[in-house]
Amino acid sequence: MSTDDLNFVLRARREKLERLAARGIAPYAYGFARTHEAAAAVASLGGDAEGAPVRVAGRLVAWRAHGRTAFAHLADASGRIQLYFRQDALGEARFADLDLLDIGDVVGACGPLFRTRTGEVTVRVETYELLAKSLRPLPFGKEEVADGVVVRHAGLADPEQRSRQRYADLAVHPDVRALFAARSRMVTAVRAFLDARGFLEVETPVLQPLYGGAAARPFTTHHHALDTTLYLRIADELYLKRLIVGGFDRVYEIGHDFRNEGIDRTHNPEFTMLEFYEAYADYHAMMTVVEALLVHAADAVRGSGVVEGRVPALTPPFPRLSWVPALDRALGANARALTDAELRNAAERHGVQHVAALSRPKLLDELFQALVESTLVEPTFVVDYPVELSPLAKLKRGDPTLTERFELFARGRELANAFSELNDPIDQRERFEAQARLRAAGDLEAVDVDEDYLRAMEYGMPPMGGVGIGIDRLFMYLTDTANIRDVILFPTMRPE
Repeated sequence: MSTDDLNFVLRARREKLERLAARGIAPYAYGFARTHEAAAAVASLGGDAEGAPVRVAGRLVAWRAHGRTAFAHLADASGRIQLYFRQDALGEARFADLDLLDIGDVVGACGPLFRTRTGEVTVRVETYELLAKSLRPLPFGKEEVADGVVVRHAGLADPEQRSRQRYADLAVHPDVRALFAARSRMVTAVRAFLDARGFLEVETPVLQPLYGGAAARPFTTHHHALDTTLYLRIADELYLKRLIVGGFDRVYEIGHDFRNEGIDRTHNPEFTMLEFYEAYADYHAMMTVVEALLVHAADAVRGSGVVEGRVPALTPPFPRLSWVPALDRALGANARALTDAELRNAAERHGVQHVAALSRPKLLDELFQALVESTLVEPTFVVDYPVELSPLAKLKRGDPTLTERFELFARGRELANAFSELNDPIDQRERFEAQARLRAAGDLEAVDVDEDYLRAMEYGMPPMGGVGIGIDRLFMYLTDTANIRDVILFPTMRPE
């Protein structure tokens, strides 16, 4: 629709609004007492030709006028139902008011159910109410019947517009609503899985005086009353581990984290993260928990029925791949034996950007992403990371150059990150200080020394296993969705 066409429609709808007011019809109601959602009303008729009166409400999505009668389709969250309007039932004046309705208006309708000659369950409307006048036309797509199957053509096809106007995307695309409902069911299933295993759901601060728990650049803000700088959290980890010190043996949190980073197909600055920690467990135990959790989440999405055939079949145990030999094989050299200059040259050859600004640990991480991560299609645990990449993980038993850490990858994306958590406060201080030196040298993703966290550790931190799982990426994987903004209701975007 061109701008001129849209302006004409907008003017026409506002004129109808004025005419409604002139007839004494309120265009925006306070409420409407429904007896049925659309799907329940349809189901209630069963095999009968006539049924009891119902009160339904929703958005008008189709309209066909035939002189003194009219048919419409009303849609709500459950589905659609047909409405049948007759002048002799409504009266001449009330039937004439139908001319002031538009596709997209929200209405309530009352009347008995019946089945048309074509078999469609329909409300024979005796009274109706306008509940909300639509002043802007929704971009409904066209429908056609091909071989007995209803084919819907998207009216809102531009991906950026769909992300910016998610309300319109949801309103005109039932499959998008179903997708996000499936995401909600997945999160509910994850909660149930952890609750059943004795994990306690908790809430930790989003505004933090010192960020940590990951390597990322934070968003910074200022609290005026305290006259202090605060950061939006980049991870939940350090506060959850404080709770393990406090005596909770199993804790988890599902919440939003924020990282001041670029936006691409797998990254959004605001994202949903699950983190859970179990005292007296290590990373081997956590691998077993993660495998079971993913199977449970996949079953919940598969059971939603909206992504038929897209949910992968998951069969534990997942393969294990050691980090160091995997990178060495892909690079054709001993990566950790290379000089800084040789490492930068290798990174440049393999497409890593801005190598001059990257620290040595970051170069190794970028090389691994480019050469190994992208090749992992089936769910695979990458285990035993170099110590310089894992400032919060315990040293690997038998090899102090490595840590007991795993990441789970599938279809080239990271799904989970986990450690045998570091619980030695002296070792932790040394690693924090090494990170602080990297930060002083210009690495904006390195963290500073967290004295309060060290104090908590000094009280005695039990050994534990900890896991972080990106909810957005997990749902992308389980639904074979290519872009993260298609699984986030309101993704971060450049201002219009």
